[in-house]
Amino acid sequence: MENPSIISRTSNNHHHQLWFAFLISFLLFSLFLRFHYSNTFQSPNTVTTFSLNTTDSCHGRYVFIQNIPSRFNQFLLQNCQFITKGSDKPNMCPYMNNMGLGPEIKNENVSDVLLTNTWYVTNQFLLEVIFHNRMKRYECLTNDSALASAVFVPSYIGLDISRFLWVANLTVRDSSGFELLRSLVEKPEWKRMWGRDHFVVSGRISWDFRRQADDLAYWGSKFRFLPESMNMSMLAVEGSSWKNDYAIPYPTSFHPLLDNDVYEWQSKIRHQKRQFLFTFTGAPRPELEDSIRGKIIEQCRGSSLCKFVDCRYEKCDDPVNVMKVFENAVFSLQPSGDSYTRRSIFDSILAGCIPVFFNPGTAYSQYKWHFPKNRSEYSVYIPVKDVKKWNVDIGKVLLRIPENEVIAMREEVIKLIPKIVYADPRGKLDNFEDAFDIALKGILERIENVREEIRKGRDPSIGFADEDHYKYTFSDN
Repeated sequence: MENPSIISRTSNNHHHQLWFAFLISFLLFSLFLRFHYSNTFQSPNTVTTFSLNTTDSCHGRYVFIQNIPSRFNQFLLQNCQFITKGSDKPNMCPYMNNMGLGPEIKNENVSDVLLTNTWYVTNQFLLEVIFHNRMKRYECLTNDSALASAVFVPSYIGLDISRFLWVANLTVRDSSGFELLRSLVEKPEWKRMWGRDHFVVSGRISWDFRRQADDLAYWGSKFRFLPESMNMSMLAVEGSSWKNDYAIPYPTSFHPLLDNDVYEWQSKIRHQKRQFLFTFTGAPRPELEDSIRGKIIEQCRGSSLCKFVDCRYEKCDDPVNVMKVFENAVFSLQPSGDSYTRRSIFDSILAGCIPVFFNPGTAYSQYKWHFPKNRSEYSVYIPVKDVKKWNVDIGKVLLRIPENEVIAMREEVIKLIPKIVYADPRGKLDNFEDAFDIALKGILERIENVREEIRKGRDPSIGFADEDHYKYTFSDN
């Protein structure tokens, strides 16, 4: 006969096991409902910041937009009349329209040149506004900074500094940079990587923020030499020789809404008949002794194969005029201007015109995220190490390039178009990565590399903001 005490003990153990299993199941089910509910029912302004799905497409791509005082962005848009000094326009306000794209070009008479209604009179200094508006619609935004792979600082630093670049008082010229950094270092996000996961965008060249001495003889502000700023990365239309500055394309006037806008434009310029072998659009720089422009203009004017557009007398800021010229030329000459780079590079590529470069700092050492590594695939390189000794005949150099190579280069240029334009923030490209997508991918990779150095126990400051003395070195190849 079985022992009643044993039966009772066994029965109790069984009940305890059932009760424990029920408790675990209840807790797991409650946890599932909690996350399922929070991810399903959200307010329109809430961004999902947690996912049980290990295949989260935003993993490693989340970006947190830092909240900064409105005087660094919205105030500048509302007081655009004060931004005229540092620009090429007497009134910058019209260019703030359409989320920074500028006034829409609606004239039906120019449809044969521009094709669609996705063209705007875009000012080159509005990149930071355009980028910010694209970022607001980025698919992987998060309001949980702990989840973010990068922190975007939405300061319109280019528009801001343009008001003070010509001010003789250096304290006034530098004040806004100090104020911005003061607001950032007080945030909890700053202390995670001491700013090395932060980035800012500028519609002006990086050199405008790298005054190397407190002397009126030196240009710009010293924002990028302030210790806190050196921990950040800057995306600008032209990078400096410091490794935490990165060049991304100047904004052009073409801002596609949909993939079809890109396909139609590529098809148009692929079949475009081109009257001239090469063109140069610009103005002389007689005050710059080392500028090659004088010789380029001289050769262009003396050749029936070249079309010269003198920007002193013609409207080089009119997208219709600019596109009309570039669409009619096989090659476009792109010498350095007041700085290494030019917006004209991207206008010419947009028209399917093969760029000709004379200095590595104009493109090859700049737009590494957006241009092919093999420069001969899409461009011609004619190095000019010494302007006074330079005696190359540009026309003869271009005529020697075999026709099949010219066709191949033009096709590569046409493939580049979606990569160098900024899509309209109100639309969506499904089959293309535009300039914004590529720039963001580049900076996320850069920050992840720094994070990996930290994980390995290394000092993340080593090499982060060093100067690259060889960035603009010439090559004969």
